[in-house]
Amino acid sequence: MPVKAGFVSLIGKPNAGKSTIFNAFLESKLSIVSPKPQTTRKEVVGILTENDCQIVLLDTPGLIKPKYKLQEVMMEYVPTSLESSDVVLVVFDYLNYSKTGKLISKEYLTMIEQVGIPKIAILNKIDLVDSKIQLIPLLTAINNLNLFDEIVPLSAKDKTNLDTLKEVIIKYLPESHFYYDEESLSTLNTKFFAAEIIREKIFLNTEEEIPYSAEVQIQEFIERENGKWFISADIILEKQSQKQILIGKNGSMIKQISSEARIEIEKFLDYPVFLELFVKVRKDWRNNTTMLKSYGY
Repeated sequence: MPVKAGFVSLIGKPNAGKSTIFNAFLESKLSIVSPKPQTTRKEVVGILTENDCQIVLLDTPGLIKPKYKLQEVMMEYVPTSLESSDVVLVVFDYLNYSKTGKLISKEYLTMIEQVGIPKIAILNKIDLVDSKIQLIPLLTAINNLNLFDEIVPLSAKDKTNLDTLKEVIIKYLPESHFYYDEESLSTLNTKFFAAEIIREKIFLNTEEEIPYSAEVQIQEFIERENGKWFISADIILEKQSQKQILIGKNGSMIKQISSEARIEIEKFLDYPVFLELFVKVRKDWRNNTTMLKSYGY
């Protein structure tokens, strides 16, 4: 039997559940998740290898109309990801559609139409319906776009129909050698994931503009005696007032973020960690091209 392998892009609106689908599909938490939109800023790569098939899954930032340079850079990941992919998964959110009646912007619909690869629509969050009949209007609307080769309803939260999604993806993958070692889970290094975990805890513990104004940069990642790793990271913010809030009274907030991040990093890396966080202010970094490049955007 021939071996199949390929790159699969995962795109959709913010909070559609892309990262939850990504993690559930890979059975590993690689992409950070929070209830707030725009949590994912960069392309996250996950690799699933089973028997004679390898799926390289690309999680991308949620589709938005950019308001500042960081968001412009975030949106550049989407067409770049599509150009390198063999299959695209477009995630539709049942909850969002039931509230707004909107599917996807014309701009991104046109972008997807122009990509000459198999297109699979995912209708996520079906666990929120009392009856499958409630899904019919959205399924009909997706079908009427005349754009998709398949439509897969699923619940990433309950992991319903994930096996069906896998079968559909494999159906459209090209015959190819494996791109990565069978044991590989991602192409990204541990520094990236450590920084993302810290940023997730900022999203989960803070409100308003702070999560969106925060960037995390790993400064040191070294093994010390007794097998304990030392990680030093800078949290970059845009305003002094944000720094005061993030640190909290008597350092309570930064201690909370550090503790939660350390526990999850240790779980991810499977070895003990000493985590040190510093909060710094870089005015308007989200609109500064030079700073964005230095932060890896």
